[in-house]
Amino acid sequence: MDVKTGLFYLFAAVLLFAAFRVITARNPVYSALYLVLAFFQASAIWLLLRAEFLAITLVLVYVGAVMVLFLFVVMMLDINVDSLRQGFWKHFPLAAAVGALIALEMAAVLMGGFRLEGAPRGATMGMAPGSSNTLELGQLLYTEYLYPLQVAAVILLVAIIAAIALTLRKRKDSKHIDPAIAVRVKARDRVRIVTMPVTRAAEPAAAAEPQADAQPGAKA
Repeated sequence: MDVKTGLFYLFAAVLLFAAFRVITARNPVYSALYLVLAFFQASAIWLLLRAEFLAITLVLVYVGAVMVLFLFVVMMLDINVDSLRQGFWKHFPLAAAVGALIALEMAAVLMGGFRLEGAPRGATMGMAPGSSNTLELGQLLYTEYLYPLQVAAVILLVAIIAAIALTLRKRKDSKHIDPAIAVRVKARDRVRIVTMPVTRAAEPAAAAEPQADAQPGAKA
């Protein structure tokens, strides 16, 4: 076993452990952190496969943006995990059956897609000499797969808007000002200086002292 094979088995083992902890952790924040670990292990496996662009994209997009959004949503919603676990064992048989069906479908697709006996020699390398993974992937994304890329972008935008709408809470003690009213306000409406006439003249200080001494109960 060479070093590359040993690293692959190491990253795969940590990836399986992190994926298992994502669905078994009691705290949703811990599940999100284990999912971050799983993403890092998957990016390391892609580096072993010389897919550098996909590995860096996984770290930057999913770990740097999507998982941060998940953590903010989980912490802001303050989900009651105990109430969610009350019907776990009740729905476990149905969930296990659906999971087994999905696993069998994925295995059938993957095993059928990796049969390369009839492919000509060298047909698996589609890159021309002097090209790169980033260039080839960019050409495919923005020519042949442009429509799926736009659909994925719209789905992410809807997810961001939904997360903001779920975490938006109106407070009664907040002083909200309509921006339209703030734009239409004029300078003369903010401050108004008025002149008020004097209704009572100020008394001199010398005249106020004898009145204080003449009060009843004053001691000499």
